[in-house]
Amino acid sequence: MDRTITSGTFSLDGGTWDVDNNVWVVGDDTECVVVDAPHDARAILELVGGRRVLAVLLTHAHDDHVDAARELADAVDAPVHLHPDDRMLWDAVHADTGPDADLADGQQLSVAGTTLTVLHTPGHSPGSCCFLLPEQGVVFTGDTLFAGGPGATGRSWSSFETIIDSITGRLLTLPPETVVHTGHGDSTTIGAEAPHRQEWIDRGH
Repeated sequence: MDRTITSGTFSLDGGTWDVDNNVWVVGDDTECVVVDAPHDARAILELVGGRRVLAVLLTHAHDDHVDAARELADAVDAPVHLHPDDRMLWDAVHADTGPDADLADGQQLSVAGTTLTVLHTPGHSPGSCCFLLPEQGVVFTGDTLFAGGPGATGRSWSSFETIIDSITGRLLTLPPETVVHTGHGDSTTIGAEAPHRQEWIDRGH
């Protein structure tokens, strides 16, 4: 898997913030999938190289994760996959065109001889999803879980109680050595984050 970092802004609820986003590409030398499409389609295309892109997988539809999705998908002739519960966020960015396919909890997506499993993990947004690669011991968490705790839940369509439930039930149950590749910042592991669950709850209330 490969990573690049793109820079731009995140806007919601009348505010705008500068952000750096991780883009993850999972595959081999011939085919791949792209996890999130923030800010700069050209930079993502450089990371993809000449590989066939099977899908653009979106962890959620905040604008800093999807603003380059349509340009990227059109350039590589690949479908954009998004959980339908985030459609209102997508429509705020791409009013003229929808995503191409729905993500669903438990769905499996094959690429380069391995399989990603979709975990619906609402809380940061209603349609937030993580992508688990069990054979590699890796999970892509978007903005659901970071090094240091849960993603933000202080904005529209988010819920602290829901994100804690999602992390507890869907992520902290993974093997502790599972590597967590996030939507922003450094990677971590399930084992590094799990002991701090009660601290997150105490901090969040």
